Amino acid sequence: MSDDPTHVREFFGVRAADWDSRFPDDGPAYAAAVSEIGLRPGDAVLDAGCGTGRALPPLRAAVGPTGTVLGADLTPEMLAEAVRAGRGAPGQGAPGGAGSDTDTAGSTDASDGRNGAGTLLLADVGRLPVRDGALDAVFGAGLISHLADPVADLRELARAVRPGGRLALFHPIGRAALAARHGRQITPDDLRAEPVLRPVLAEAGWRLVSYVDEDARYLALAVREG
Repeated sequence: MSDDPTHVREFFGVRAADWDSRFPDDGPAYAAAVSEIGLRPGDAVLDAGCGTGRALPPLRAAVGPTGTVLGADLTPEMLAEAVRAGRGAPGQGAPGGAGSDTDTAGSTDASDGRNGAGTLLLADVGRLPVRDGALDAVFGAGLISHLADPVADLRELARAVRPGGRLALFHPIGRAALAARHGRQITPDDLRAEPVLRPVLAEAGWRLVSYVDEDARYLALAVREG
């Protein structure tokens, strides 16, 4: 699939309505991945490329009512499904939102989870409406494969995260299992492969500290340098 933002929106837009029904058993894997980020009550966390918001409830549980949970996605249809599922409340640009020019984490409506687990933003992760260093962590499920410019986009995530903050790149199944699902084989130049991913993260301001690629999950954890 192309990583061009327009093609990404088109691809996911027509699949949004039945996305959750296609992958009904992923919830525990999301919760397990979130538990490894090291979030604390009161933290601010972004689900980058949040889709239908499956990570938002465990992220909210991790940061508690005093924390901030944001979900950003390029595809309005995906955000609409997140709202419909009760996982998030529309914020900047999201379907049903006010369309404000919010530029700080936690200043949109429902950041405390009263109207869902988090606040939804219609936004490109390469141009986040979040101030420098506002976040304690970023979670990205299936994100890395859809970045138009991986180094630049990961650098933008680093800009929004405080030094020492965390990045979790996750998928509910590993690279080999995912490739087999699509009738492909993994290749050495796959961006998600550790030897490729590590220097890309380093160039963007992240240090890879943990890497797991098993049939049952993929999880790369990195720390914001600086």
